[in-house]
Amino acid sequence: MANNQAAKKPGFFAKIGNFFKKIGRYFKEVFSEVKKLTWPTKKELLSYTLAVFAFCALMAIIIGLLDLAFGSGFQFLANLAK
Repeated sequence: MANNQAAKKPGFFAKIGNFFKKIGRYFKEVFSEVKKLTWPTKKELLSYTLAVFAFCALMAIIIGLLDLAFGSGFQFLANLAK
């Protein structure tokens, strides 16, 4: 009977303990990875931000022009059907 008990799965509290150990190990690894990060300088951050804004403005202009072109095209086709 002693062999039977040793082969049993871990109990509820053992599972809870393992769960908290895994969470603790996860956060320890996260903090060690955060220490390895290198942050951009203010100059780099400004240039990255301006690049993102420029790209967004360019895409807005392109999408606006395409919308205008397709809208005019569909309006032209709709007028042909009348």
